[in-house]
Amino acid sequence: MDIDVRGPRFGAAVTTVVLAVVLVTSSAWLLAWQTLAFALGAAGGVGRSPYGWLFRKAVRPRIGPPTEFEAPQPPRFAQAVGLAFAVLGLVGYTLGPAWLGLAATGAALAAAFLNAVFGYCLGCEMYLLVRRLTVRVG
Repeated sequence: MDIDVRGPRFGAAVTTVVLAVVLVTSSAWLLAWQTLAFALGAAGGVGRSPYGWLFRKAVRPRIGPPTEFEAPQPPRFAQAVGLAFAVLGLVGYTLGPAWLGLAATGAALAAAFLNAVFGYCLGCEMYLLVRRLTVRVG
C-alpha cells in the first residue's frame, strides 16, 4: 500500500530541526531520541515513527487528503540509513571522538534538510540504486 508523500517530508522537517538542535547543543539525549525515531521508522515504516504518527493525527486532518503517493520501501530504507548515521553520531557524542558525532549528525541533517526543503530523499535514491544494481547482478 502506497503512502502519502507529505508524511515522510513532514518527518524530514521535524528531523531537520531535531538534528540542528543536536549540533548546536551536542545533546546525546536528543540524538538518542532521534535514533529511536529512525529505528521505529526503519522497523515498521515511516507511519510507525513518532513523526509519522504526529503527521497522521495532527497534520494530515488539517491539510486534506493526499493527491500524491509513493511506495513505502524507499522511505523505510532512508530511515535505516538515518539510523546508521544517528548511531554513529551517538557513538561519537558518548564515547568519542567528538568529530564523529558532529560529522555523522551533520550528514544526517543534510539528508533530512534536502528531503524537507526540496523533496529530494537521498536514502530513497540509494534504495533505487541498490535495487537497480541487484537486479542487474542477480
